Amino acid sequence: MNDERPADATATVSVKVAVTPDVAFAVFTEETDLWWRRGPKFRHAAGAPGTLRIEPGLGGRVVEAWTQDGNEREFELGRVTVWEPPARLAFSWRNGTFVAVERTDVEITFVASGNGTLVTVRHRGWESLRADHPARHGMADAALARSCGMWWGDLMTALREFAAQKTP
Repeated sequence: MNDERPADATATVSVKVAVTPDVAFAVFTEETDLWWRRGPKFRHAAGAPGTLRIEPGLGGRVVEAWTQDGNEREFELGRVTVWEPPARLAFSWRNGTFVAVERTDVEITFVASGNGTLVTVRHRGWESLRADHPARHGMADAALARSCGMWWGDLMTALREFAAQKTP
């Protein structure tokens, strides 16, 4: 792996949804569990029944909760760092392999576009993780940003499909 690292490894994904920015923001934040894909690629609970939610307001938690072997489990993915409905949302992000001080940052913007909304996700901070970090899956910054972009692309496709159900 090349030790020279770019200043930024940001995954950026945009999708147009067929609803207004206020509806898009509400769907993203209030109905997260309904559109966020399930399974081990997208959830810590893998196949266990559970929920993923974003608690509203600055400092709100991004949390996944589930029941496993009869026990309630919870994982805090991050904390809301920007809450500006209906235009902007940001939160810190960590996955199960991060230690307490490791994090990346996710920013979502909601911009009116024609008869819908352009939702753009920017996931930054991957370059702060050490080269052999498990979350990198052996990838350098550019490859990791592309992989993360494809992951968010899958989620934004799910958001677009779910939001389409909100149109009359």
